Amino acid sequence: MASFPRTGEIAAQVKAVLERLGVCQDRLAGPNAAYSPLTGELVAHWGARSGAAPDLAEAPGADPLEAAIGRAHAAFLQWRSVPAPRRGELVRLLGEELRAAKADLAALVTLEAGKITSEGAGEVQEMIDICDFATGLSRQLHGLTIATERPDHRMMETWHPMGVVGVISAFNFPVAVWSWNAALALVCGNAVVWKPSEKTPLTALAVDAIFARAAARFGGVPEGLSTLLLGGREAGEALVDDPRVSVVSATGSTAMGRAVAPRIARRFGRAILELGGNNAAIVCPSADLDLTLRAVAFAAMGTAGQRCTSLRRLFVHDSIHDALVPRLQQAYGSVQVGDPREAGTLVGPLIDEGAYTAMQAALDSARAAGGVVTGGERLGAEDALDAYYVRPALVEMPFQADCVAAETFAPILYVIRYSSLDEAIGLQNAVPQGLASSIFTTDLREAERFLSATGSDCGIANVNIGPSGAEIGGAFGGEKETGGGREAGSDSWKAYMRRATNTINYGSTLPLAQGVTFDVG
Repeated sequence: MASFPRTGEIAAQVKAVLERLGVCQDRLAGPNAAYSPLTGELVAHWGARSGAAPDLAEAPGADPLEAAIGRAHAAFLQWRSVPAPRRGELVRLLGEELRAAKADLAALVTLEAGKITSEGAGEVQEMIDICDFATGLSRQLHGLTIATERPDHRMMETWHPMGVVGVISAFNFPVAVWSWNAALALVCGNAVVWKPSEKTPLTALAVDAIFARAAARFGGVPEGLSTLLLGGREAGEALVDDPRVSVVSATGSTAMGRAVAPRIARRFGRAILELGGNNAAIVCPSADLDLTLRAVAFAAMGTAGQRCTSLRRLFVHDSIHDALVPRLQQAYGSVQVGDPREAGTLVGPLIDEGAYTAMQAALDSARAAGGVVTGGERLGAEDALDAYYVRPALVEMPFQADCVAAETFAPILYVIRYSSLDEAIGLQNAVPQGLASSIFTTDLREAERFLSATGSDCGIANVNIGPSGAEIGGAFGGEKETGGGREAGSDSWKAYMRRATNTINYGSTLPLAQGVTFDVG
């Protein structure tokens, strides 16, 4: 039986968790309010830039944002000369501190972002995993040795740190996205400046305190190597516009990406964009429907549909529609929505009223286009007037209407029939976004077609698993309006470094490439 938390019970829990995580009380003072989506209540205060430690107060009249970036740049100038394996030791210690703080940080993710307990713990585990990955990477930042046409010459490439890496993160993964960027950036010899979402400042303060403990154990970390900028739009704009910030990793909406990308390009900075995702799955006639049902349920309803990789469109073959969709409707009607701290809960709250309003507007548009909506109603309002719990919505659509092609950050799954694989792939790709995709099939030819150049146009393409829940070992990101950036595993580290091609002449003659002769005697 679902239950909902009552207003007034969350603030004390938040305070206790912050104390255990080592967040100083003087960093929780200021004019800005932090709210919990569990009840909508105010749970703490924070200052406009309370991420700066008290002993780093700015000189009177100084711009604190500019000064923070200046400290980060000065830290980079020192850190870039530290051997990469030694830099990896700092990240290893960060992983140890995260392991020690996992339970409390996960609880704070639940309290501030609304994730169910297992997903909160999973997010922190992802931070630990990327620290492990980056620690090993610190001994593998190698380039190529390249064959040269000139005798007694050698060609190679080397990789060097870029500078200051700015990280702009969103509420839905309030700590993991920072770690994807920071672990790699630090190992690669960069400094990091983090501007988290205004909706999740407390988890950012907690991570900042955890990093400080790792830095203290490491010893000799330059001041400003990891800097937290709490604030609104002006803090993000400082990272976007400052030429000392060599790389900006920005996670958010496509609209945000359209705004920041030209500004970064104008100063010839490097952007890693992780933007919208309108993810789809194709269910083929041969699919294992039991497996498909479980995968679709998690991908579409997990995190209350607030992952960038959440499943939003489901294309079901005509021949199996009646075998699958009624089972989905039953799952949607019975899934436990409520207090994310309770063991049986699978769907917690939306982040705020704005998310609820956007969801209802999308459902109204779907109905106007002929869609049949199951679910979508608000739940638990009598217990917490300012919290927004909803029944996930399953919407059977007669065609892929405009409302389907637009991403709504909420638990809405549009179901559309198809008759051929070509049709399904065409529908999947016929949206502006290109993040994640899946196909459910036991036919090898269908699976390979989906993964081929004529199949999915997304950055992530899966077979017999949903589009969400990526592991850190692979590069994460998408194409088209998703932004083209890549973070986390594979060779994503190269985005945080600059490449130099080197040619060494170890002989006593000077042969020129391409047979050019230029003899001055």
